[in-house]
Order: sequence, then C-alpha cells, then structure tokens
Amino acid sequence: MPTPFADRLAAALDASAPICIGLDPVLERLPVEIRSRHADAATALEKFSRGVLDAVRGVAPVVKFQSACYERFGSPGMAVLEEAIDHARNLGLLVILDAKRGDIGISNDHYAAAVALTGAHAVTTSPYLGVETLKSFLAQGLGVFTLVRTSNPEGDAIQSARLQDGRTIAQFIAAEAARIGADSRGERGLSNLGAVVGATKADEGAELRAAMPDQPVLIPGYGAQGGGAAGVRSLIRPGMSSPGDAGILVTASRSVIYPPSKEGWQQDIRDAAAHFAGEITQIIKEMPASA
Repeated sequence: MPTPFADRLAAALDASAPICIGLDPVLERLPVEIRSRHADAATALEKFSRGVLDAVRGVAPVVKFQSACYERFGSPGMAVLEEAIDHARNLGLLVILDAKRGDIGISNDHYAAAVALTGAHAVTTSPYLGVETLKSFLAQGLGVFTLVRTSNPEGDAIQSARLQDGRTIAQFIAAEAARIGADSRGERGLSNLGAVVGATKADEGAELRAAMPDQPVLIPGYGAQGGGAAGVRSLIRPGMSSPGDAGILVTASRSVIYPPSKEGWQQDIRDAAAHFAGEITQIIKEMPASA
C-alpha cells in the first residue's frame, strides 16, 4: 500500500522545516535574465519554474503550484505545469496543486482524476458544494487541503457569518473536515484531509484547531499579506512540538520567489527560502511542550 499523504508530509517536515514555497509565476515579475532571453511565455515559465525548484531543494520540503498561473497560457502552460510537477517530484519535493477544485457527482470525479494525472501529491479544494465532494479526491490517494478560513479580506463576509447554533461558517466547515477526514488518518494521527487557514486570522486559529485537531493546516498569508507568528502558533496542534506532528505547513510565494536582487535570482530565492524556514522553525521551537 502507498504511504498515506499525511505520513509522507510529516516525515518530510521532520527532515526539513514546515514550509511550502508557492510558485505563482507572473511574466512581468520574472527575472530580467529570463524575460530577455525567452520571449515565448511558456518557455519563460518553464525556465523560471525549474529554476525555483532547483533553488529551494533541500530548504523547503513542499512546493505549491498555483494552477491558474499556468492555465492562463492554455495547453503550452499546462504542459509546463506538468513538466514542473514531474521535476519537483524528481527532486524529492512534495507537490500541492493549488486549484481549489470542488464540484458534484461525476464532474467532481473527473476533476479528482485529472489532478491525480498531473502527478501532484495533494490539491486544494472548495467545500461549498458540499463536504462530501472531498471524498472523490481522497479516493484518488491525494492529500486534500480544503478552504476553511482564507487570508483574503473578501472572504470575511461569508466565512465569518454565523449559523443558528452560534458557530461561524468557517467553524462549521472545520468540524465537517474533521468528520470526513476521520477515516483517512495516517500512522502518525494526521488526516489526509487537511484545511486552509490564513495566518492573518490569529484570533480564530485556536477555535478552528480545536474543531479539527488532526487536520494538517496549510497556512497562507504569512509575511507579505500581514500574517505573523501569532497566526501560526494558534494552529499548532496542542502538545506537539516536532515539525512533522505540529500539523502546520506555512506557505509563502511572493516574498520568496520575488526577493530583492542581490546575488543572482536563484541564490536570492534560496536565501529567502532559508530565511523563511528559519523563522517558522523558530516559532515551533518556542512553543511549550504542554501548549
């Protein structure tokens, strides 16, 4: 039997740091060196994507591809995405496809099968057509990170709305993720069904973690979007201090892949990733064992 995603994730984080580097390539922001040499958009994306992956190898254990940044260039862009995923896997990196999928019936099964074909180990999903839709992705052997409390302010009106029982919609989704994911835990107790909770929501993190104690949480919004250590700490599993068991995966994109120019773009990215890894590792080290 293949090793469950949750166990692979825990082992990878123990060996490195609980960070994920997001590849959100935008042509206008690519290094001048790449833009000047490659007028074709797909080729420029391919060179940049491979360069980022090579740069973060050994620093970050997980990468997250923003599917939209590749899809916008049609079939050439999708070919680059699949090649980049394959390259990431060959480098020993775990891969999340940030596609926010989620549909009903056979359409959802098609989406799940399509994600699996890309070679990604995990996918982001939206639960708003019903949490049962998440099962299609789990059935493909994928790890799943479903949207619970996102870092963008536009999500507040929906995710903070309260149900008749007093819970917010985010708290309801968190509890449902725990229910659906209870049957897909790995040997270390973490579920293959995780959640997305922004680091910008520090005041809500502890309640959301209490509702889903065994979910690995993908945490966007750290750094450039205003999230800090408090938002990360609030989502660490109580009593867990090792990176693999802490149940968090903090992701950064712009602050790492578009760093200030100093020593050459790949070395600059590697340095930014190393700095990010050090910050998040220190946050976990500072957590009391009984927290």
